[in-house]
Amino acid sequence: METMEQRLISNWSKVNFSVPSSFVQPLDCRPGKVTSPSSKTIPLIDLGGHDHAHTIIQILKASEEYGFFQVINHGVSKNLMDEALNIFKEFHAMPPKEKIDECSKDPHGVNCKLYASSENYKKDAIQYWKDTLTHPCPPSGEFLEFWPQKPHKYREVVGKYTQELNKLAHEILEMLCEGLGLNQGYFIGGLSENPVVLVHHYPPCPDPSLTLGLAKHRDPTIITILLQDQEVHGLQVLKDDEWIPVEPIPNAFVVNIGLILQIITNGRLVGAEHRVVTNSTSARTSVAYFIYPSFSRIIEPAQQLVDVPIYKSMSFGEFRKSFYEKGPKIEQVLQS
Repeated sequence: METMEQRLISNWSKVNFSVPSSFVQPLDCRPGKVTSPSSKTIPLIDLGGHDHAHTIIQILKASEEYGFFQVINHGVSKNLMDEALNIFKEFHAMPPKEKIDECSKDPHGVNCKLYASSENYKKDAIQYWKDTLTHPCPPSGEFLEFWPQKPHKYREVVGKYTQELNKLAHEILEMLCEGLGLNQGYFIGGLSENPVVLVHHYPPCPDPSLTLGLAKHRDPTIITILLQDQEVHGLQVLKDDEWIPVEPIPNAFVVNIGLILQIITNGRLVGAEHRVVTNSTSARTSVAYFIYPSFSRIIEPAQQLVDVPIYKSMSFGEFRKSFYEKGPKIEQVLQS
């Protein structure tokens, strides 16, 4: 049986000069020749502007038309963003056994994980060119004992970073509340109390035209806040049947609308499809902050926004189970 150490792409990709057949995407999914930059881009929003109403209009418009936008002047210091990205890069650069040991503190194996390709590794017909570290990061500090202790200061830096991301997420969600006409605090509490961090590491790939770091998908979140590697491109958003590269902007975060928020707004906001391509020269690290509800929270269209809901009501636990079982066909299950 293949061990985790053998699965980790960062462990064997340095000595593998071709793409293993299990990673070769079907013809219709292959990215082909990846060109960047593009003349098209997702909206950029300045959260530090003086016109609060105008900022809300921009966020709402971007969420309706793209499901993606970038934010600057967001209140998170450049030093903390750099520290966080660097410590995650250090983690993925550690020897395989150390990484595995640091993610083995949870006896149930659910609150801190390291995996290759995807969480559905055993079920995936095609594998993806990445390794991922993930763990919960609620503001309460719960689950901290399961976080890695290496590299040095991991818990300290990641603790500060995720606290700041929690504040930023709430600020963006409150502005969405205002723009949508929902009651203040609608998303605070049960709809956003279960944040998780996912750190994806994409090693250089011998032939990026054959494989993907992440296939086309929507996030199973309320919103996602992403810290991109400034040096390496990879994220692409599907807009009007065209893949738009999301250019790294200094000190910016990428924000995308998740499928859960699409459900809550009855389809008004778009949980946009996106993917990650690889490259042959540089490793890429990205840090996703997922805003999840509690597992018992009911996910359904907000009554204030709709007369006729197009989505069913279900608990987040049920939604998550269906999301991983159905994959791209999940929306057929969700619709009334």
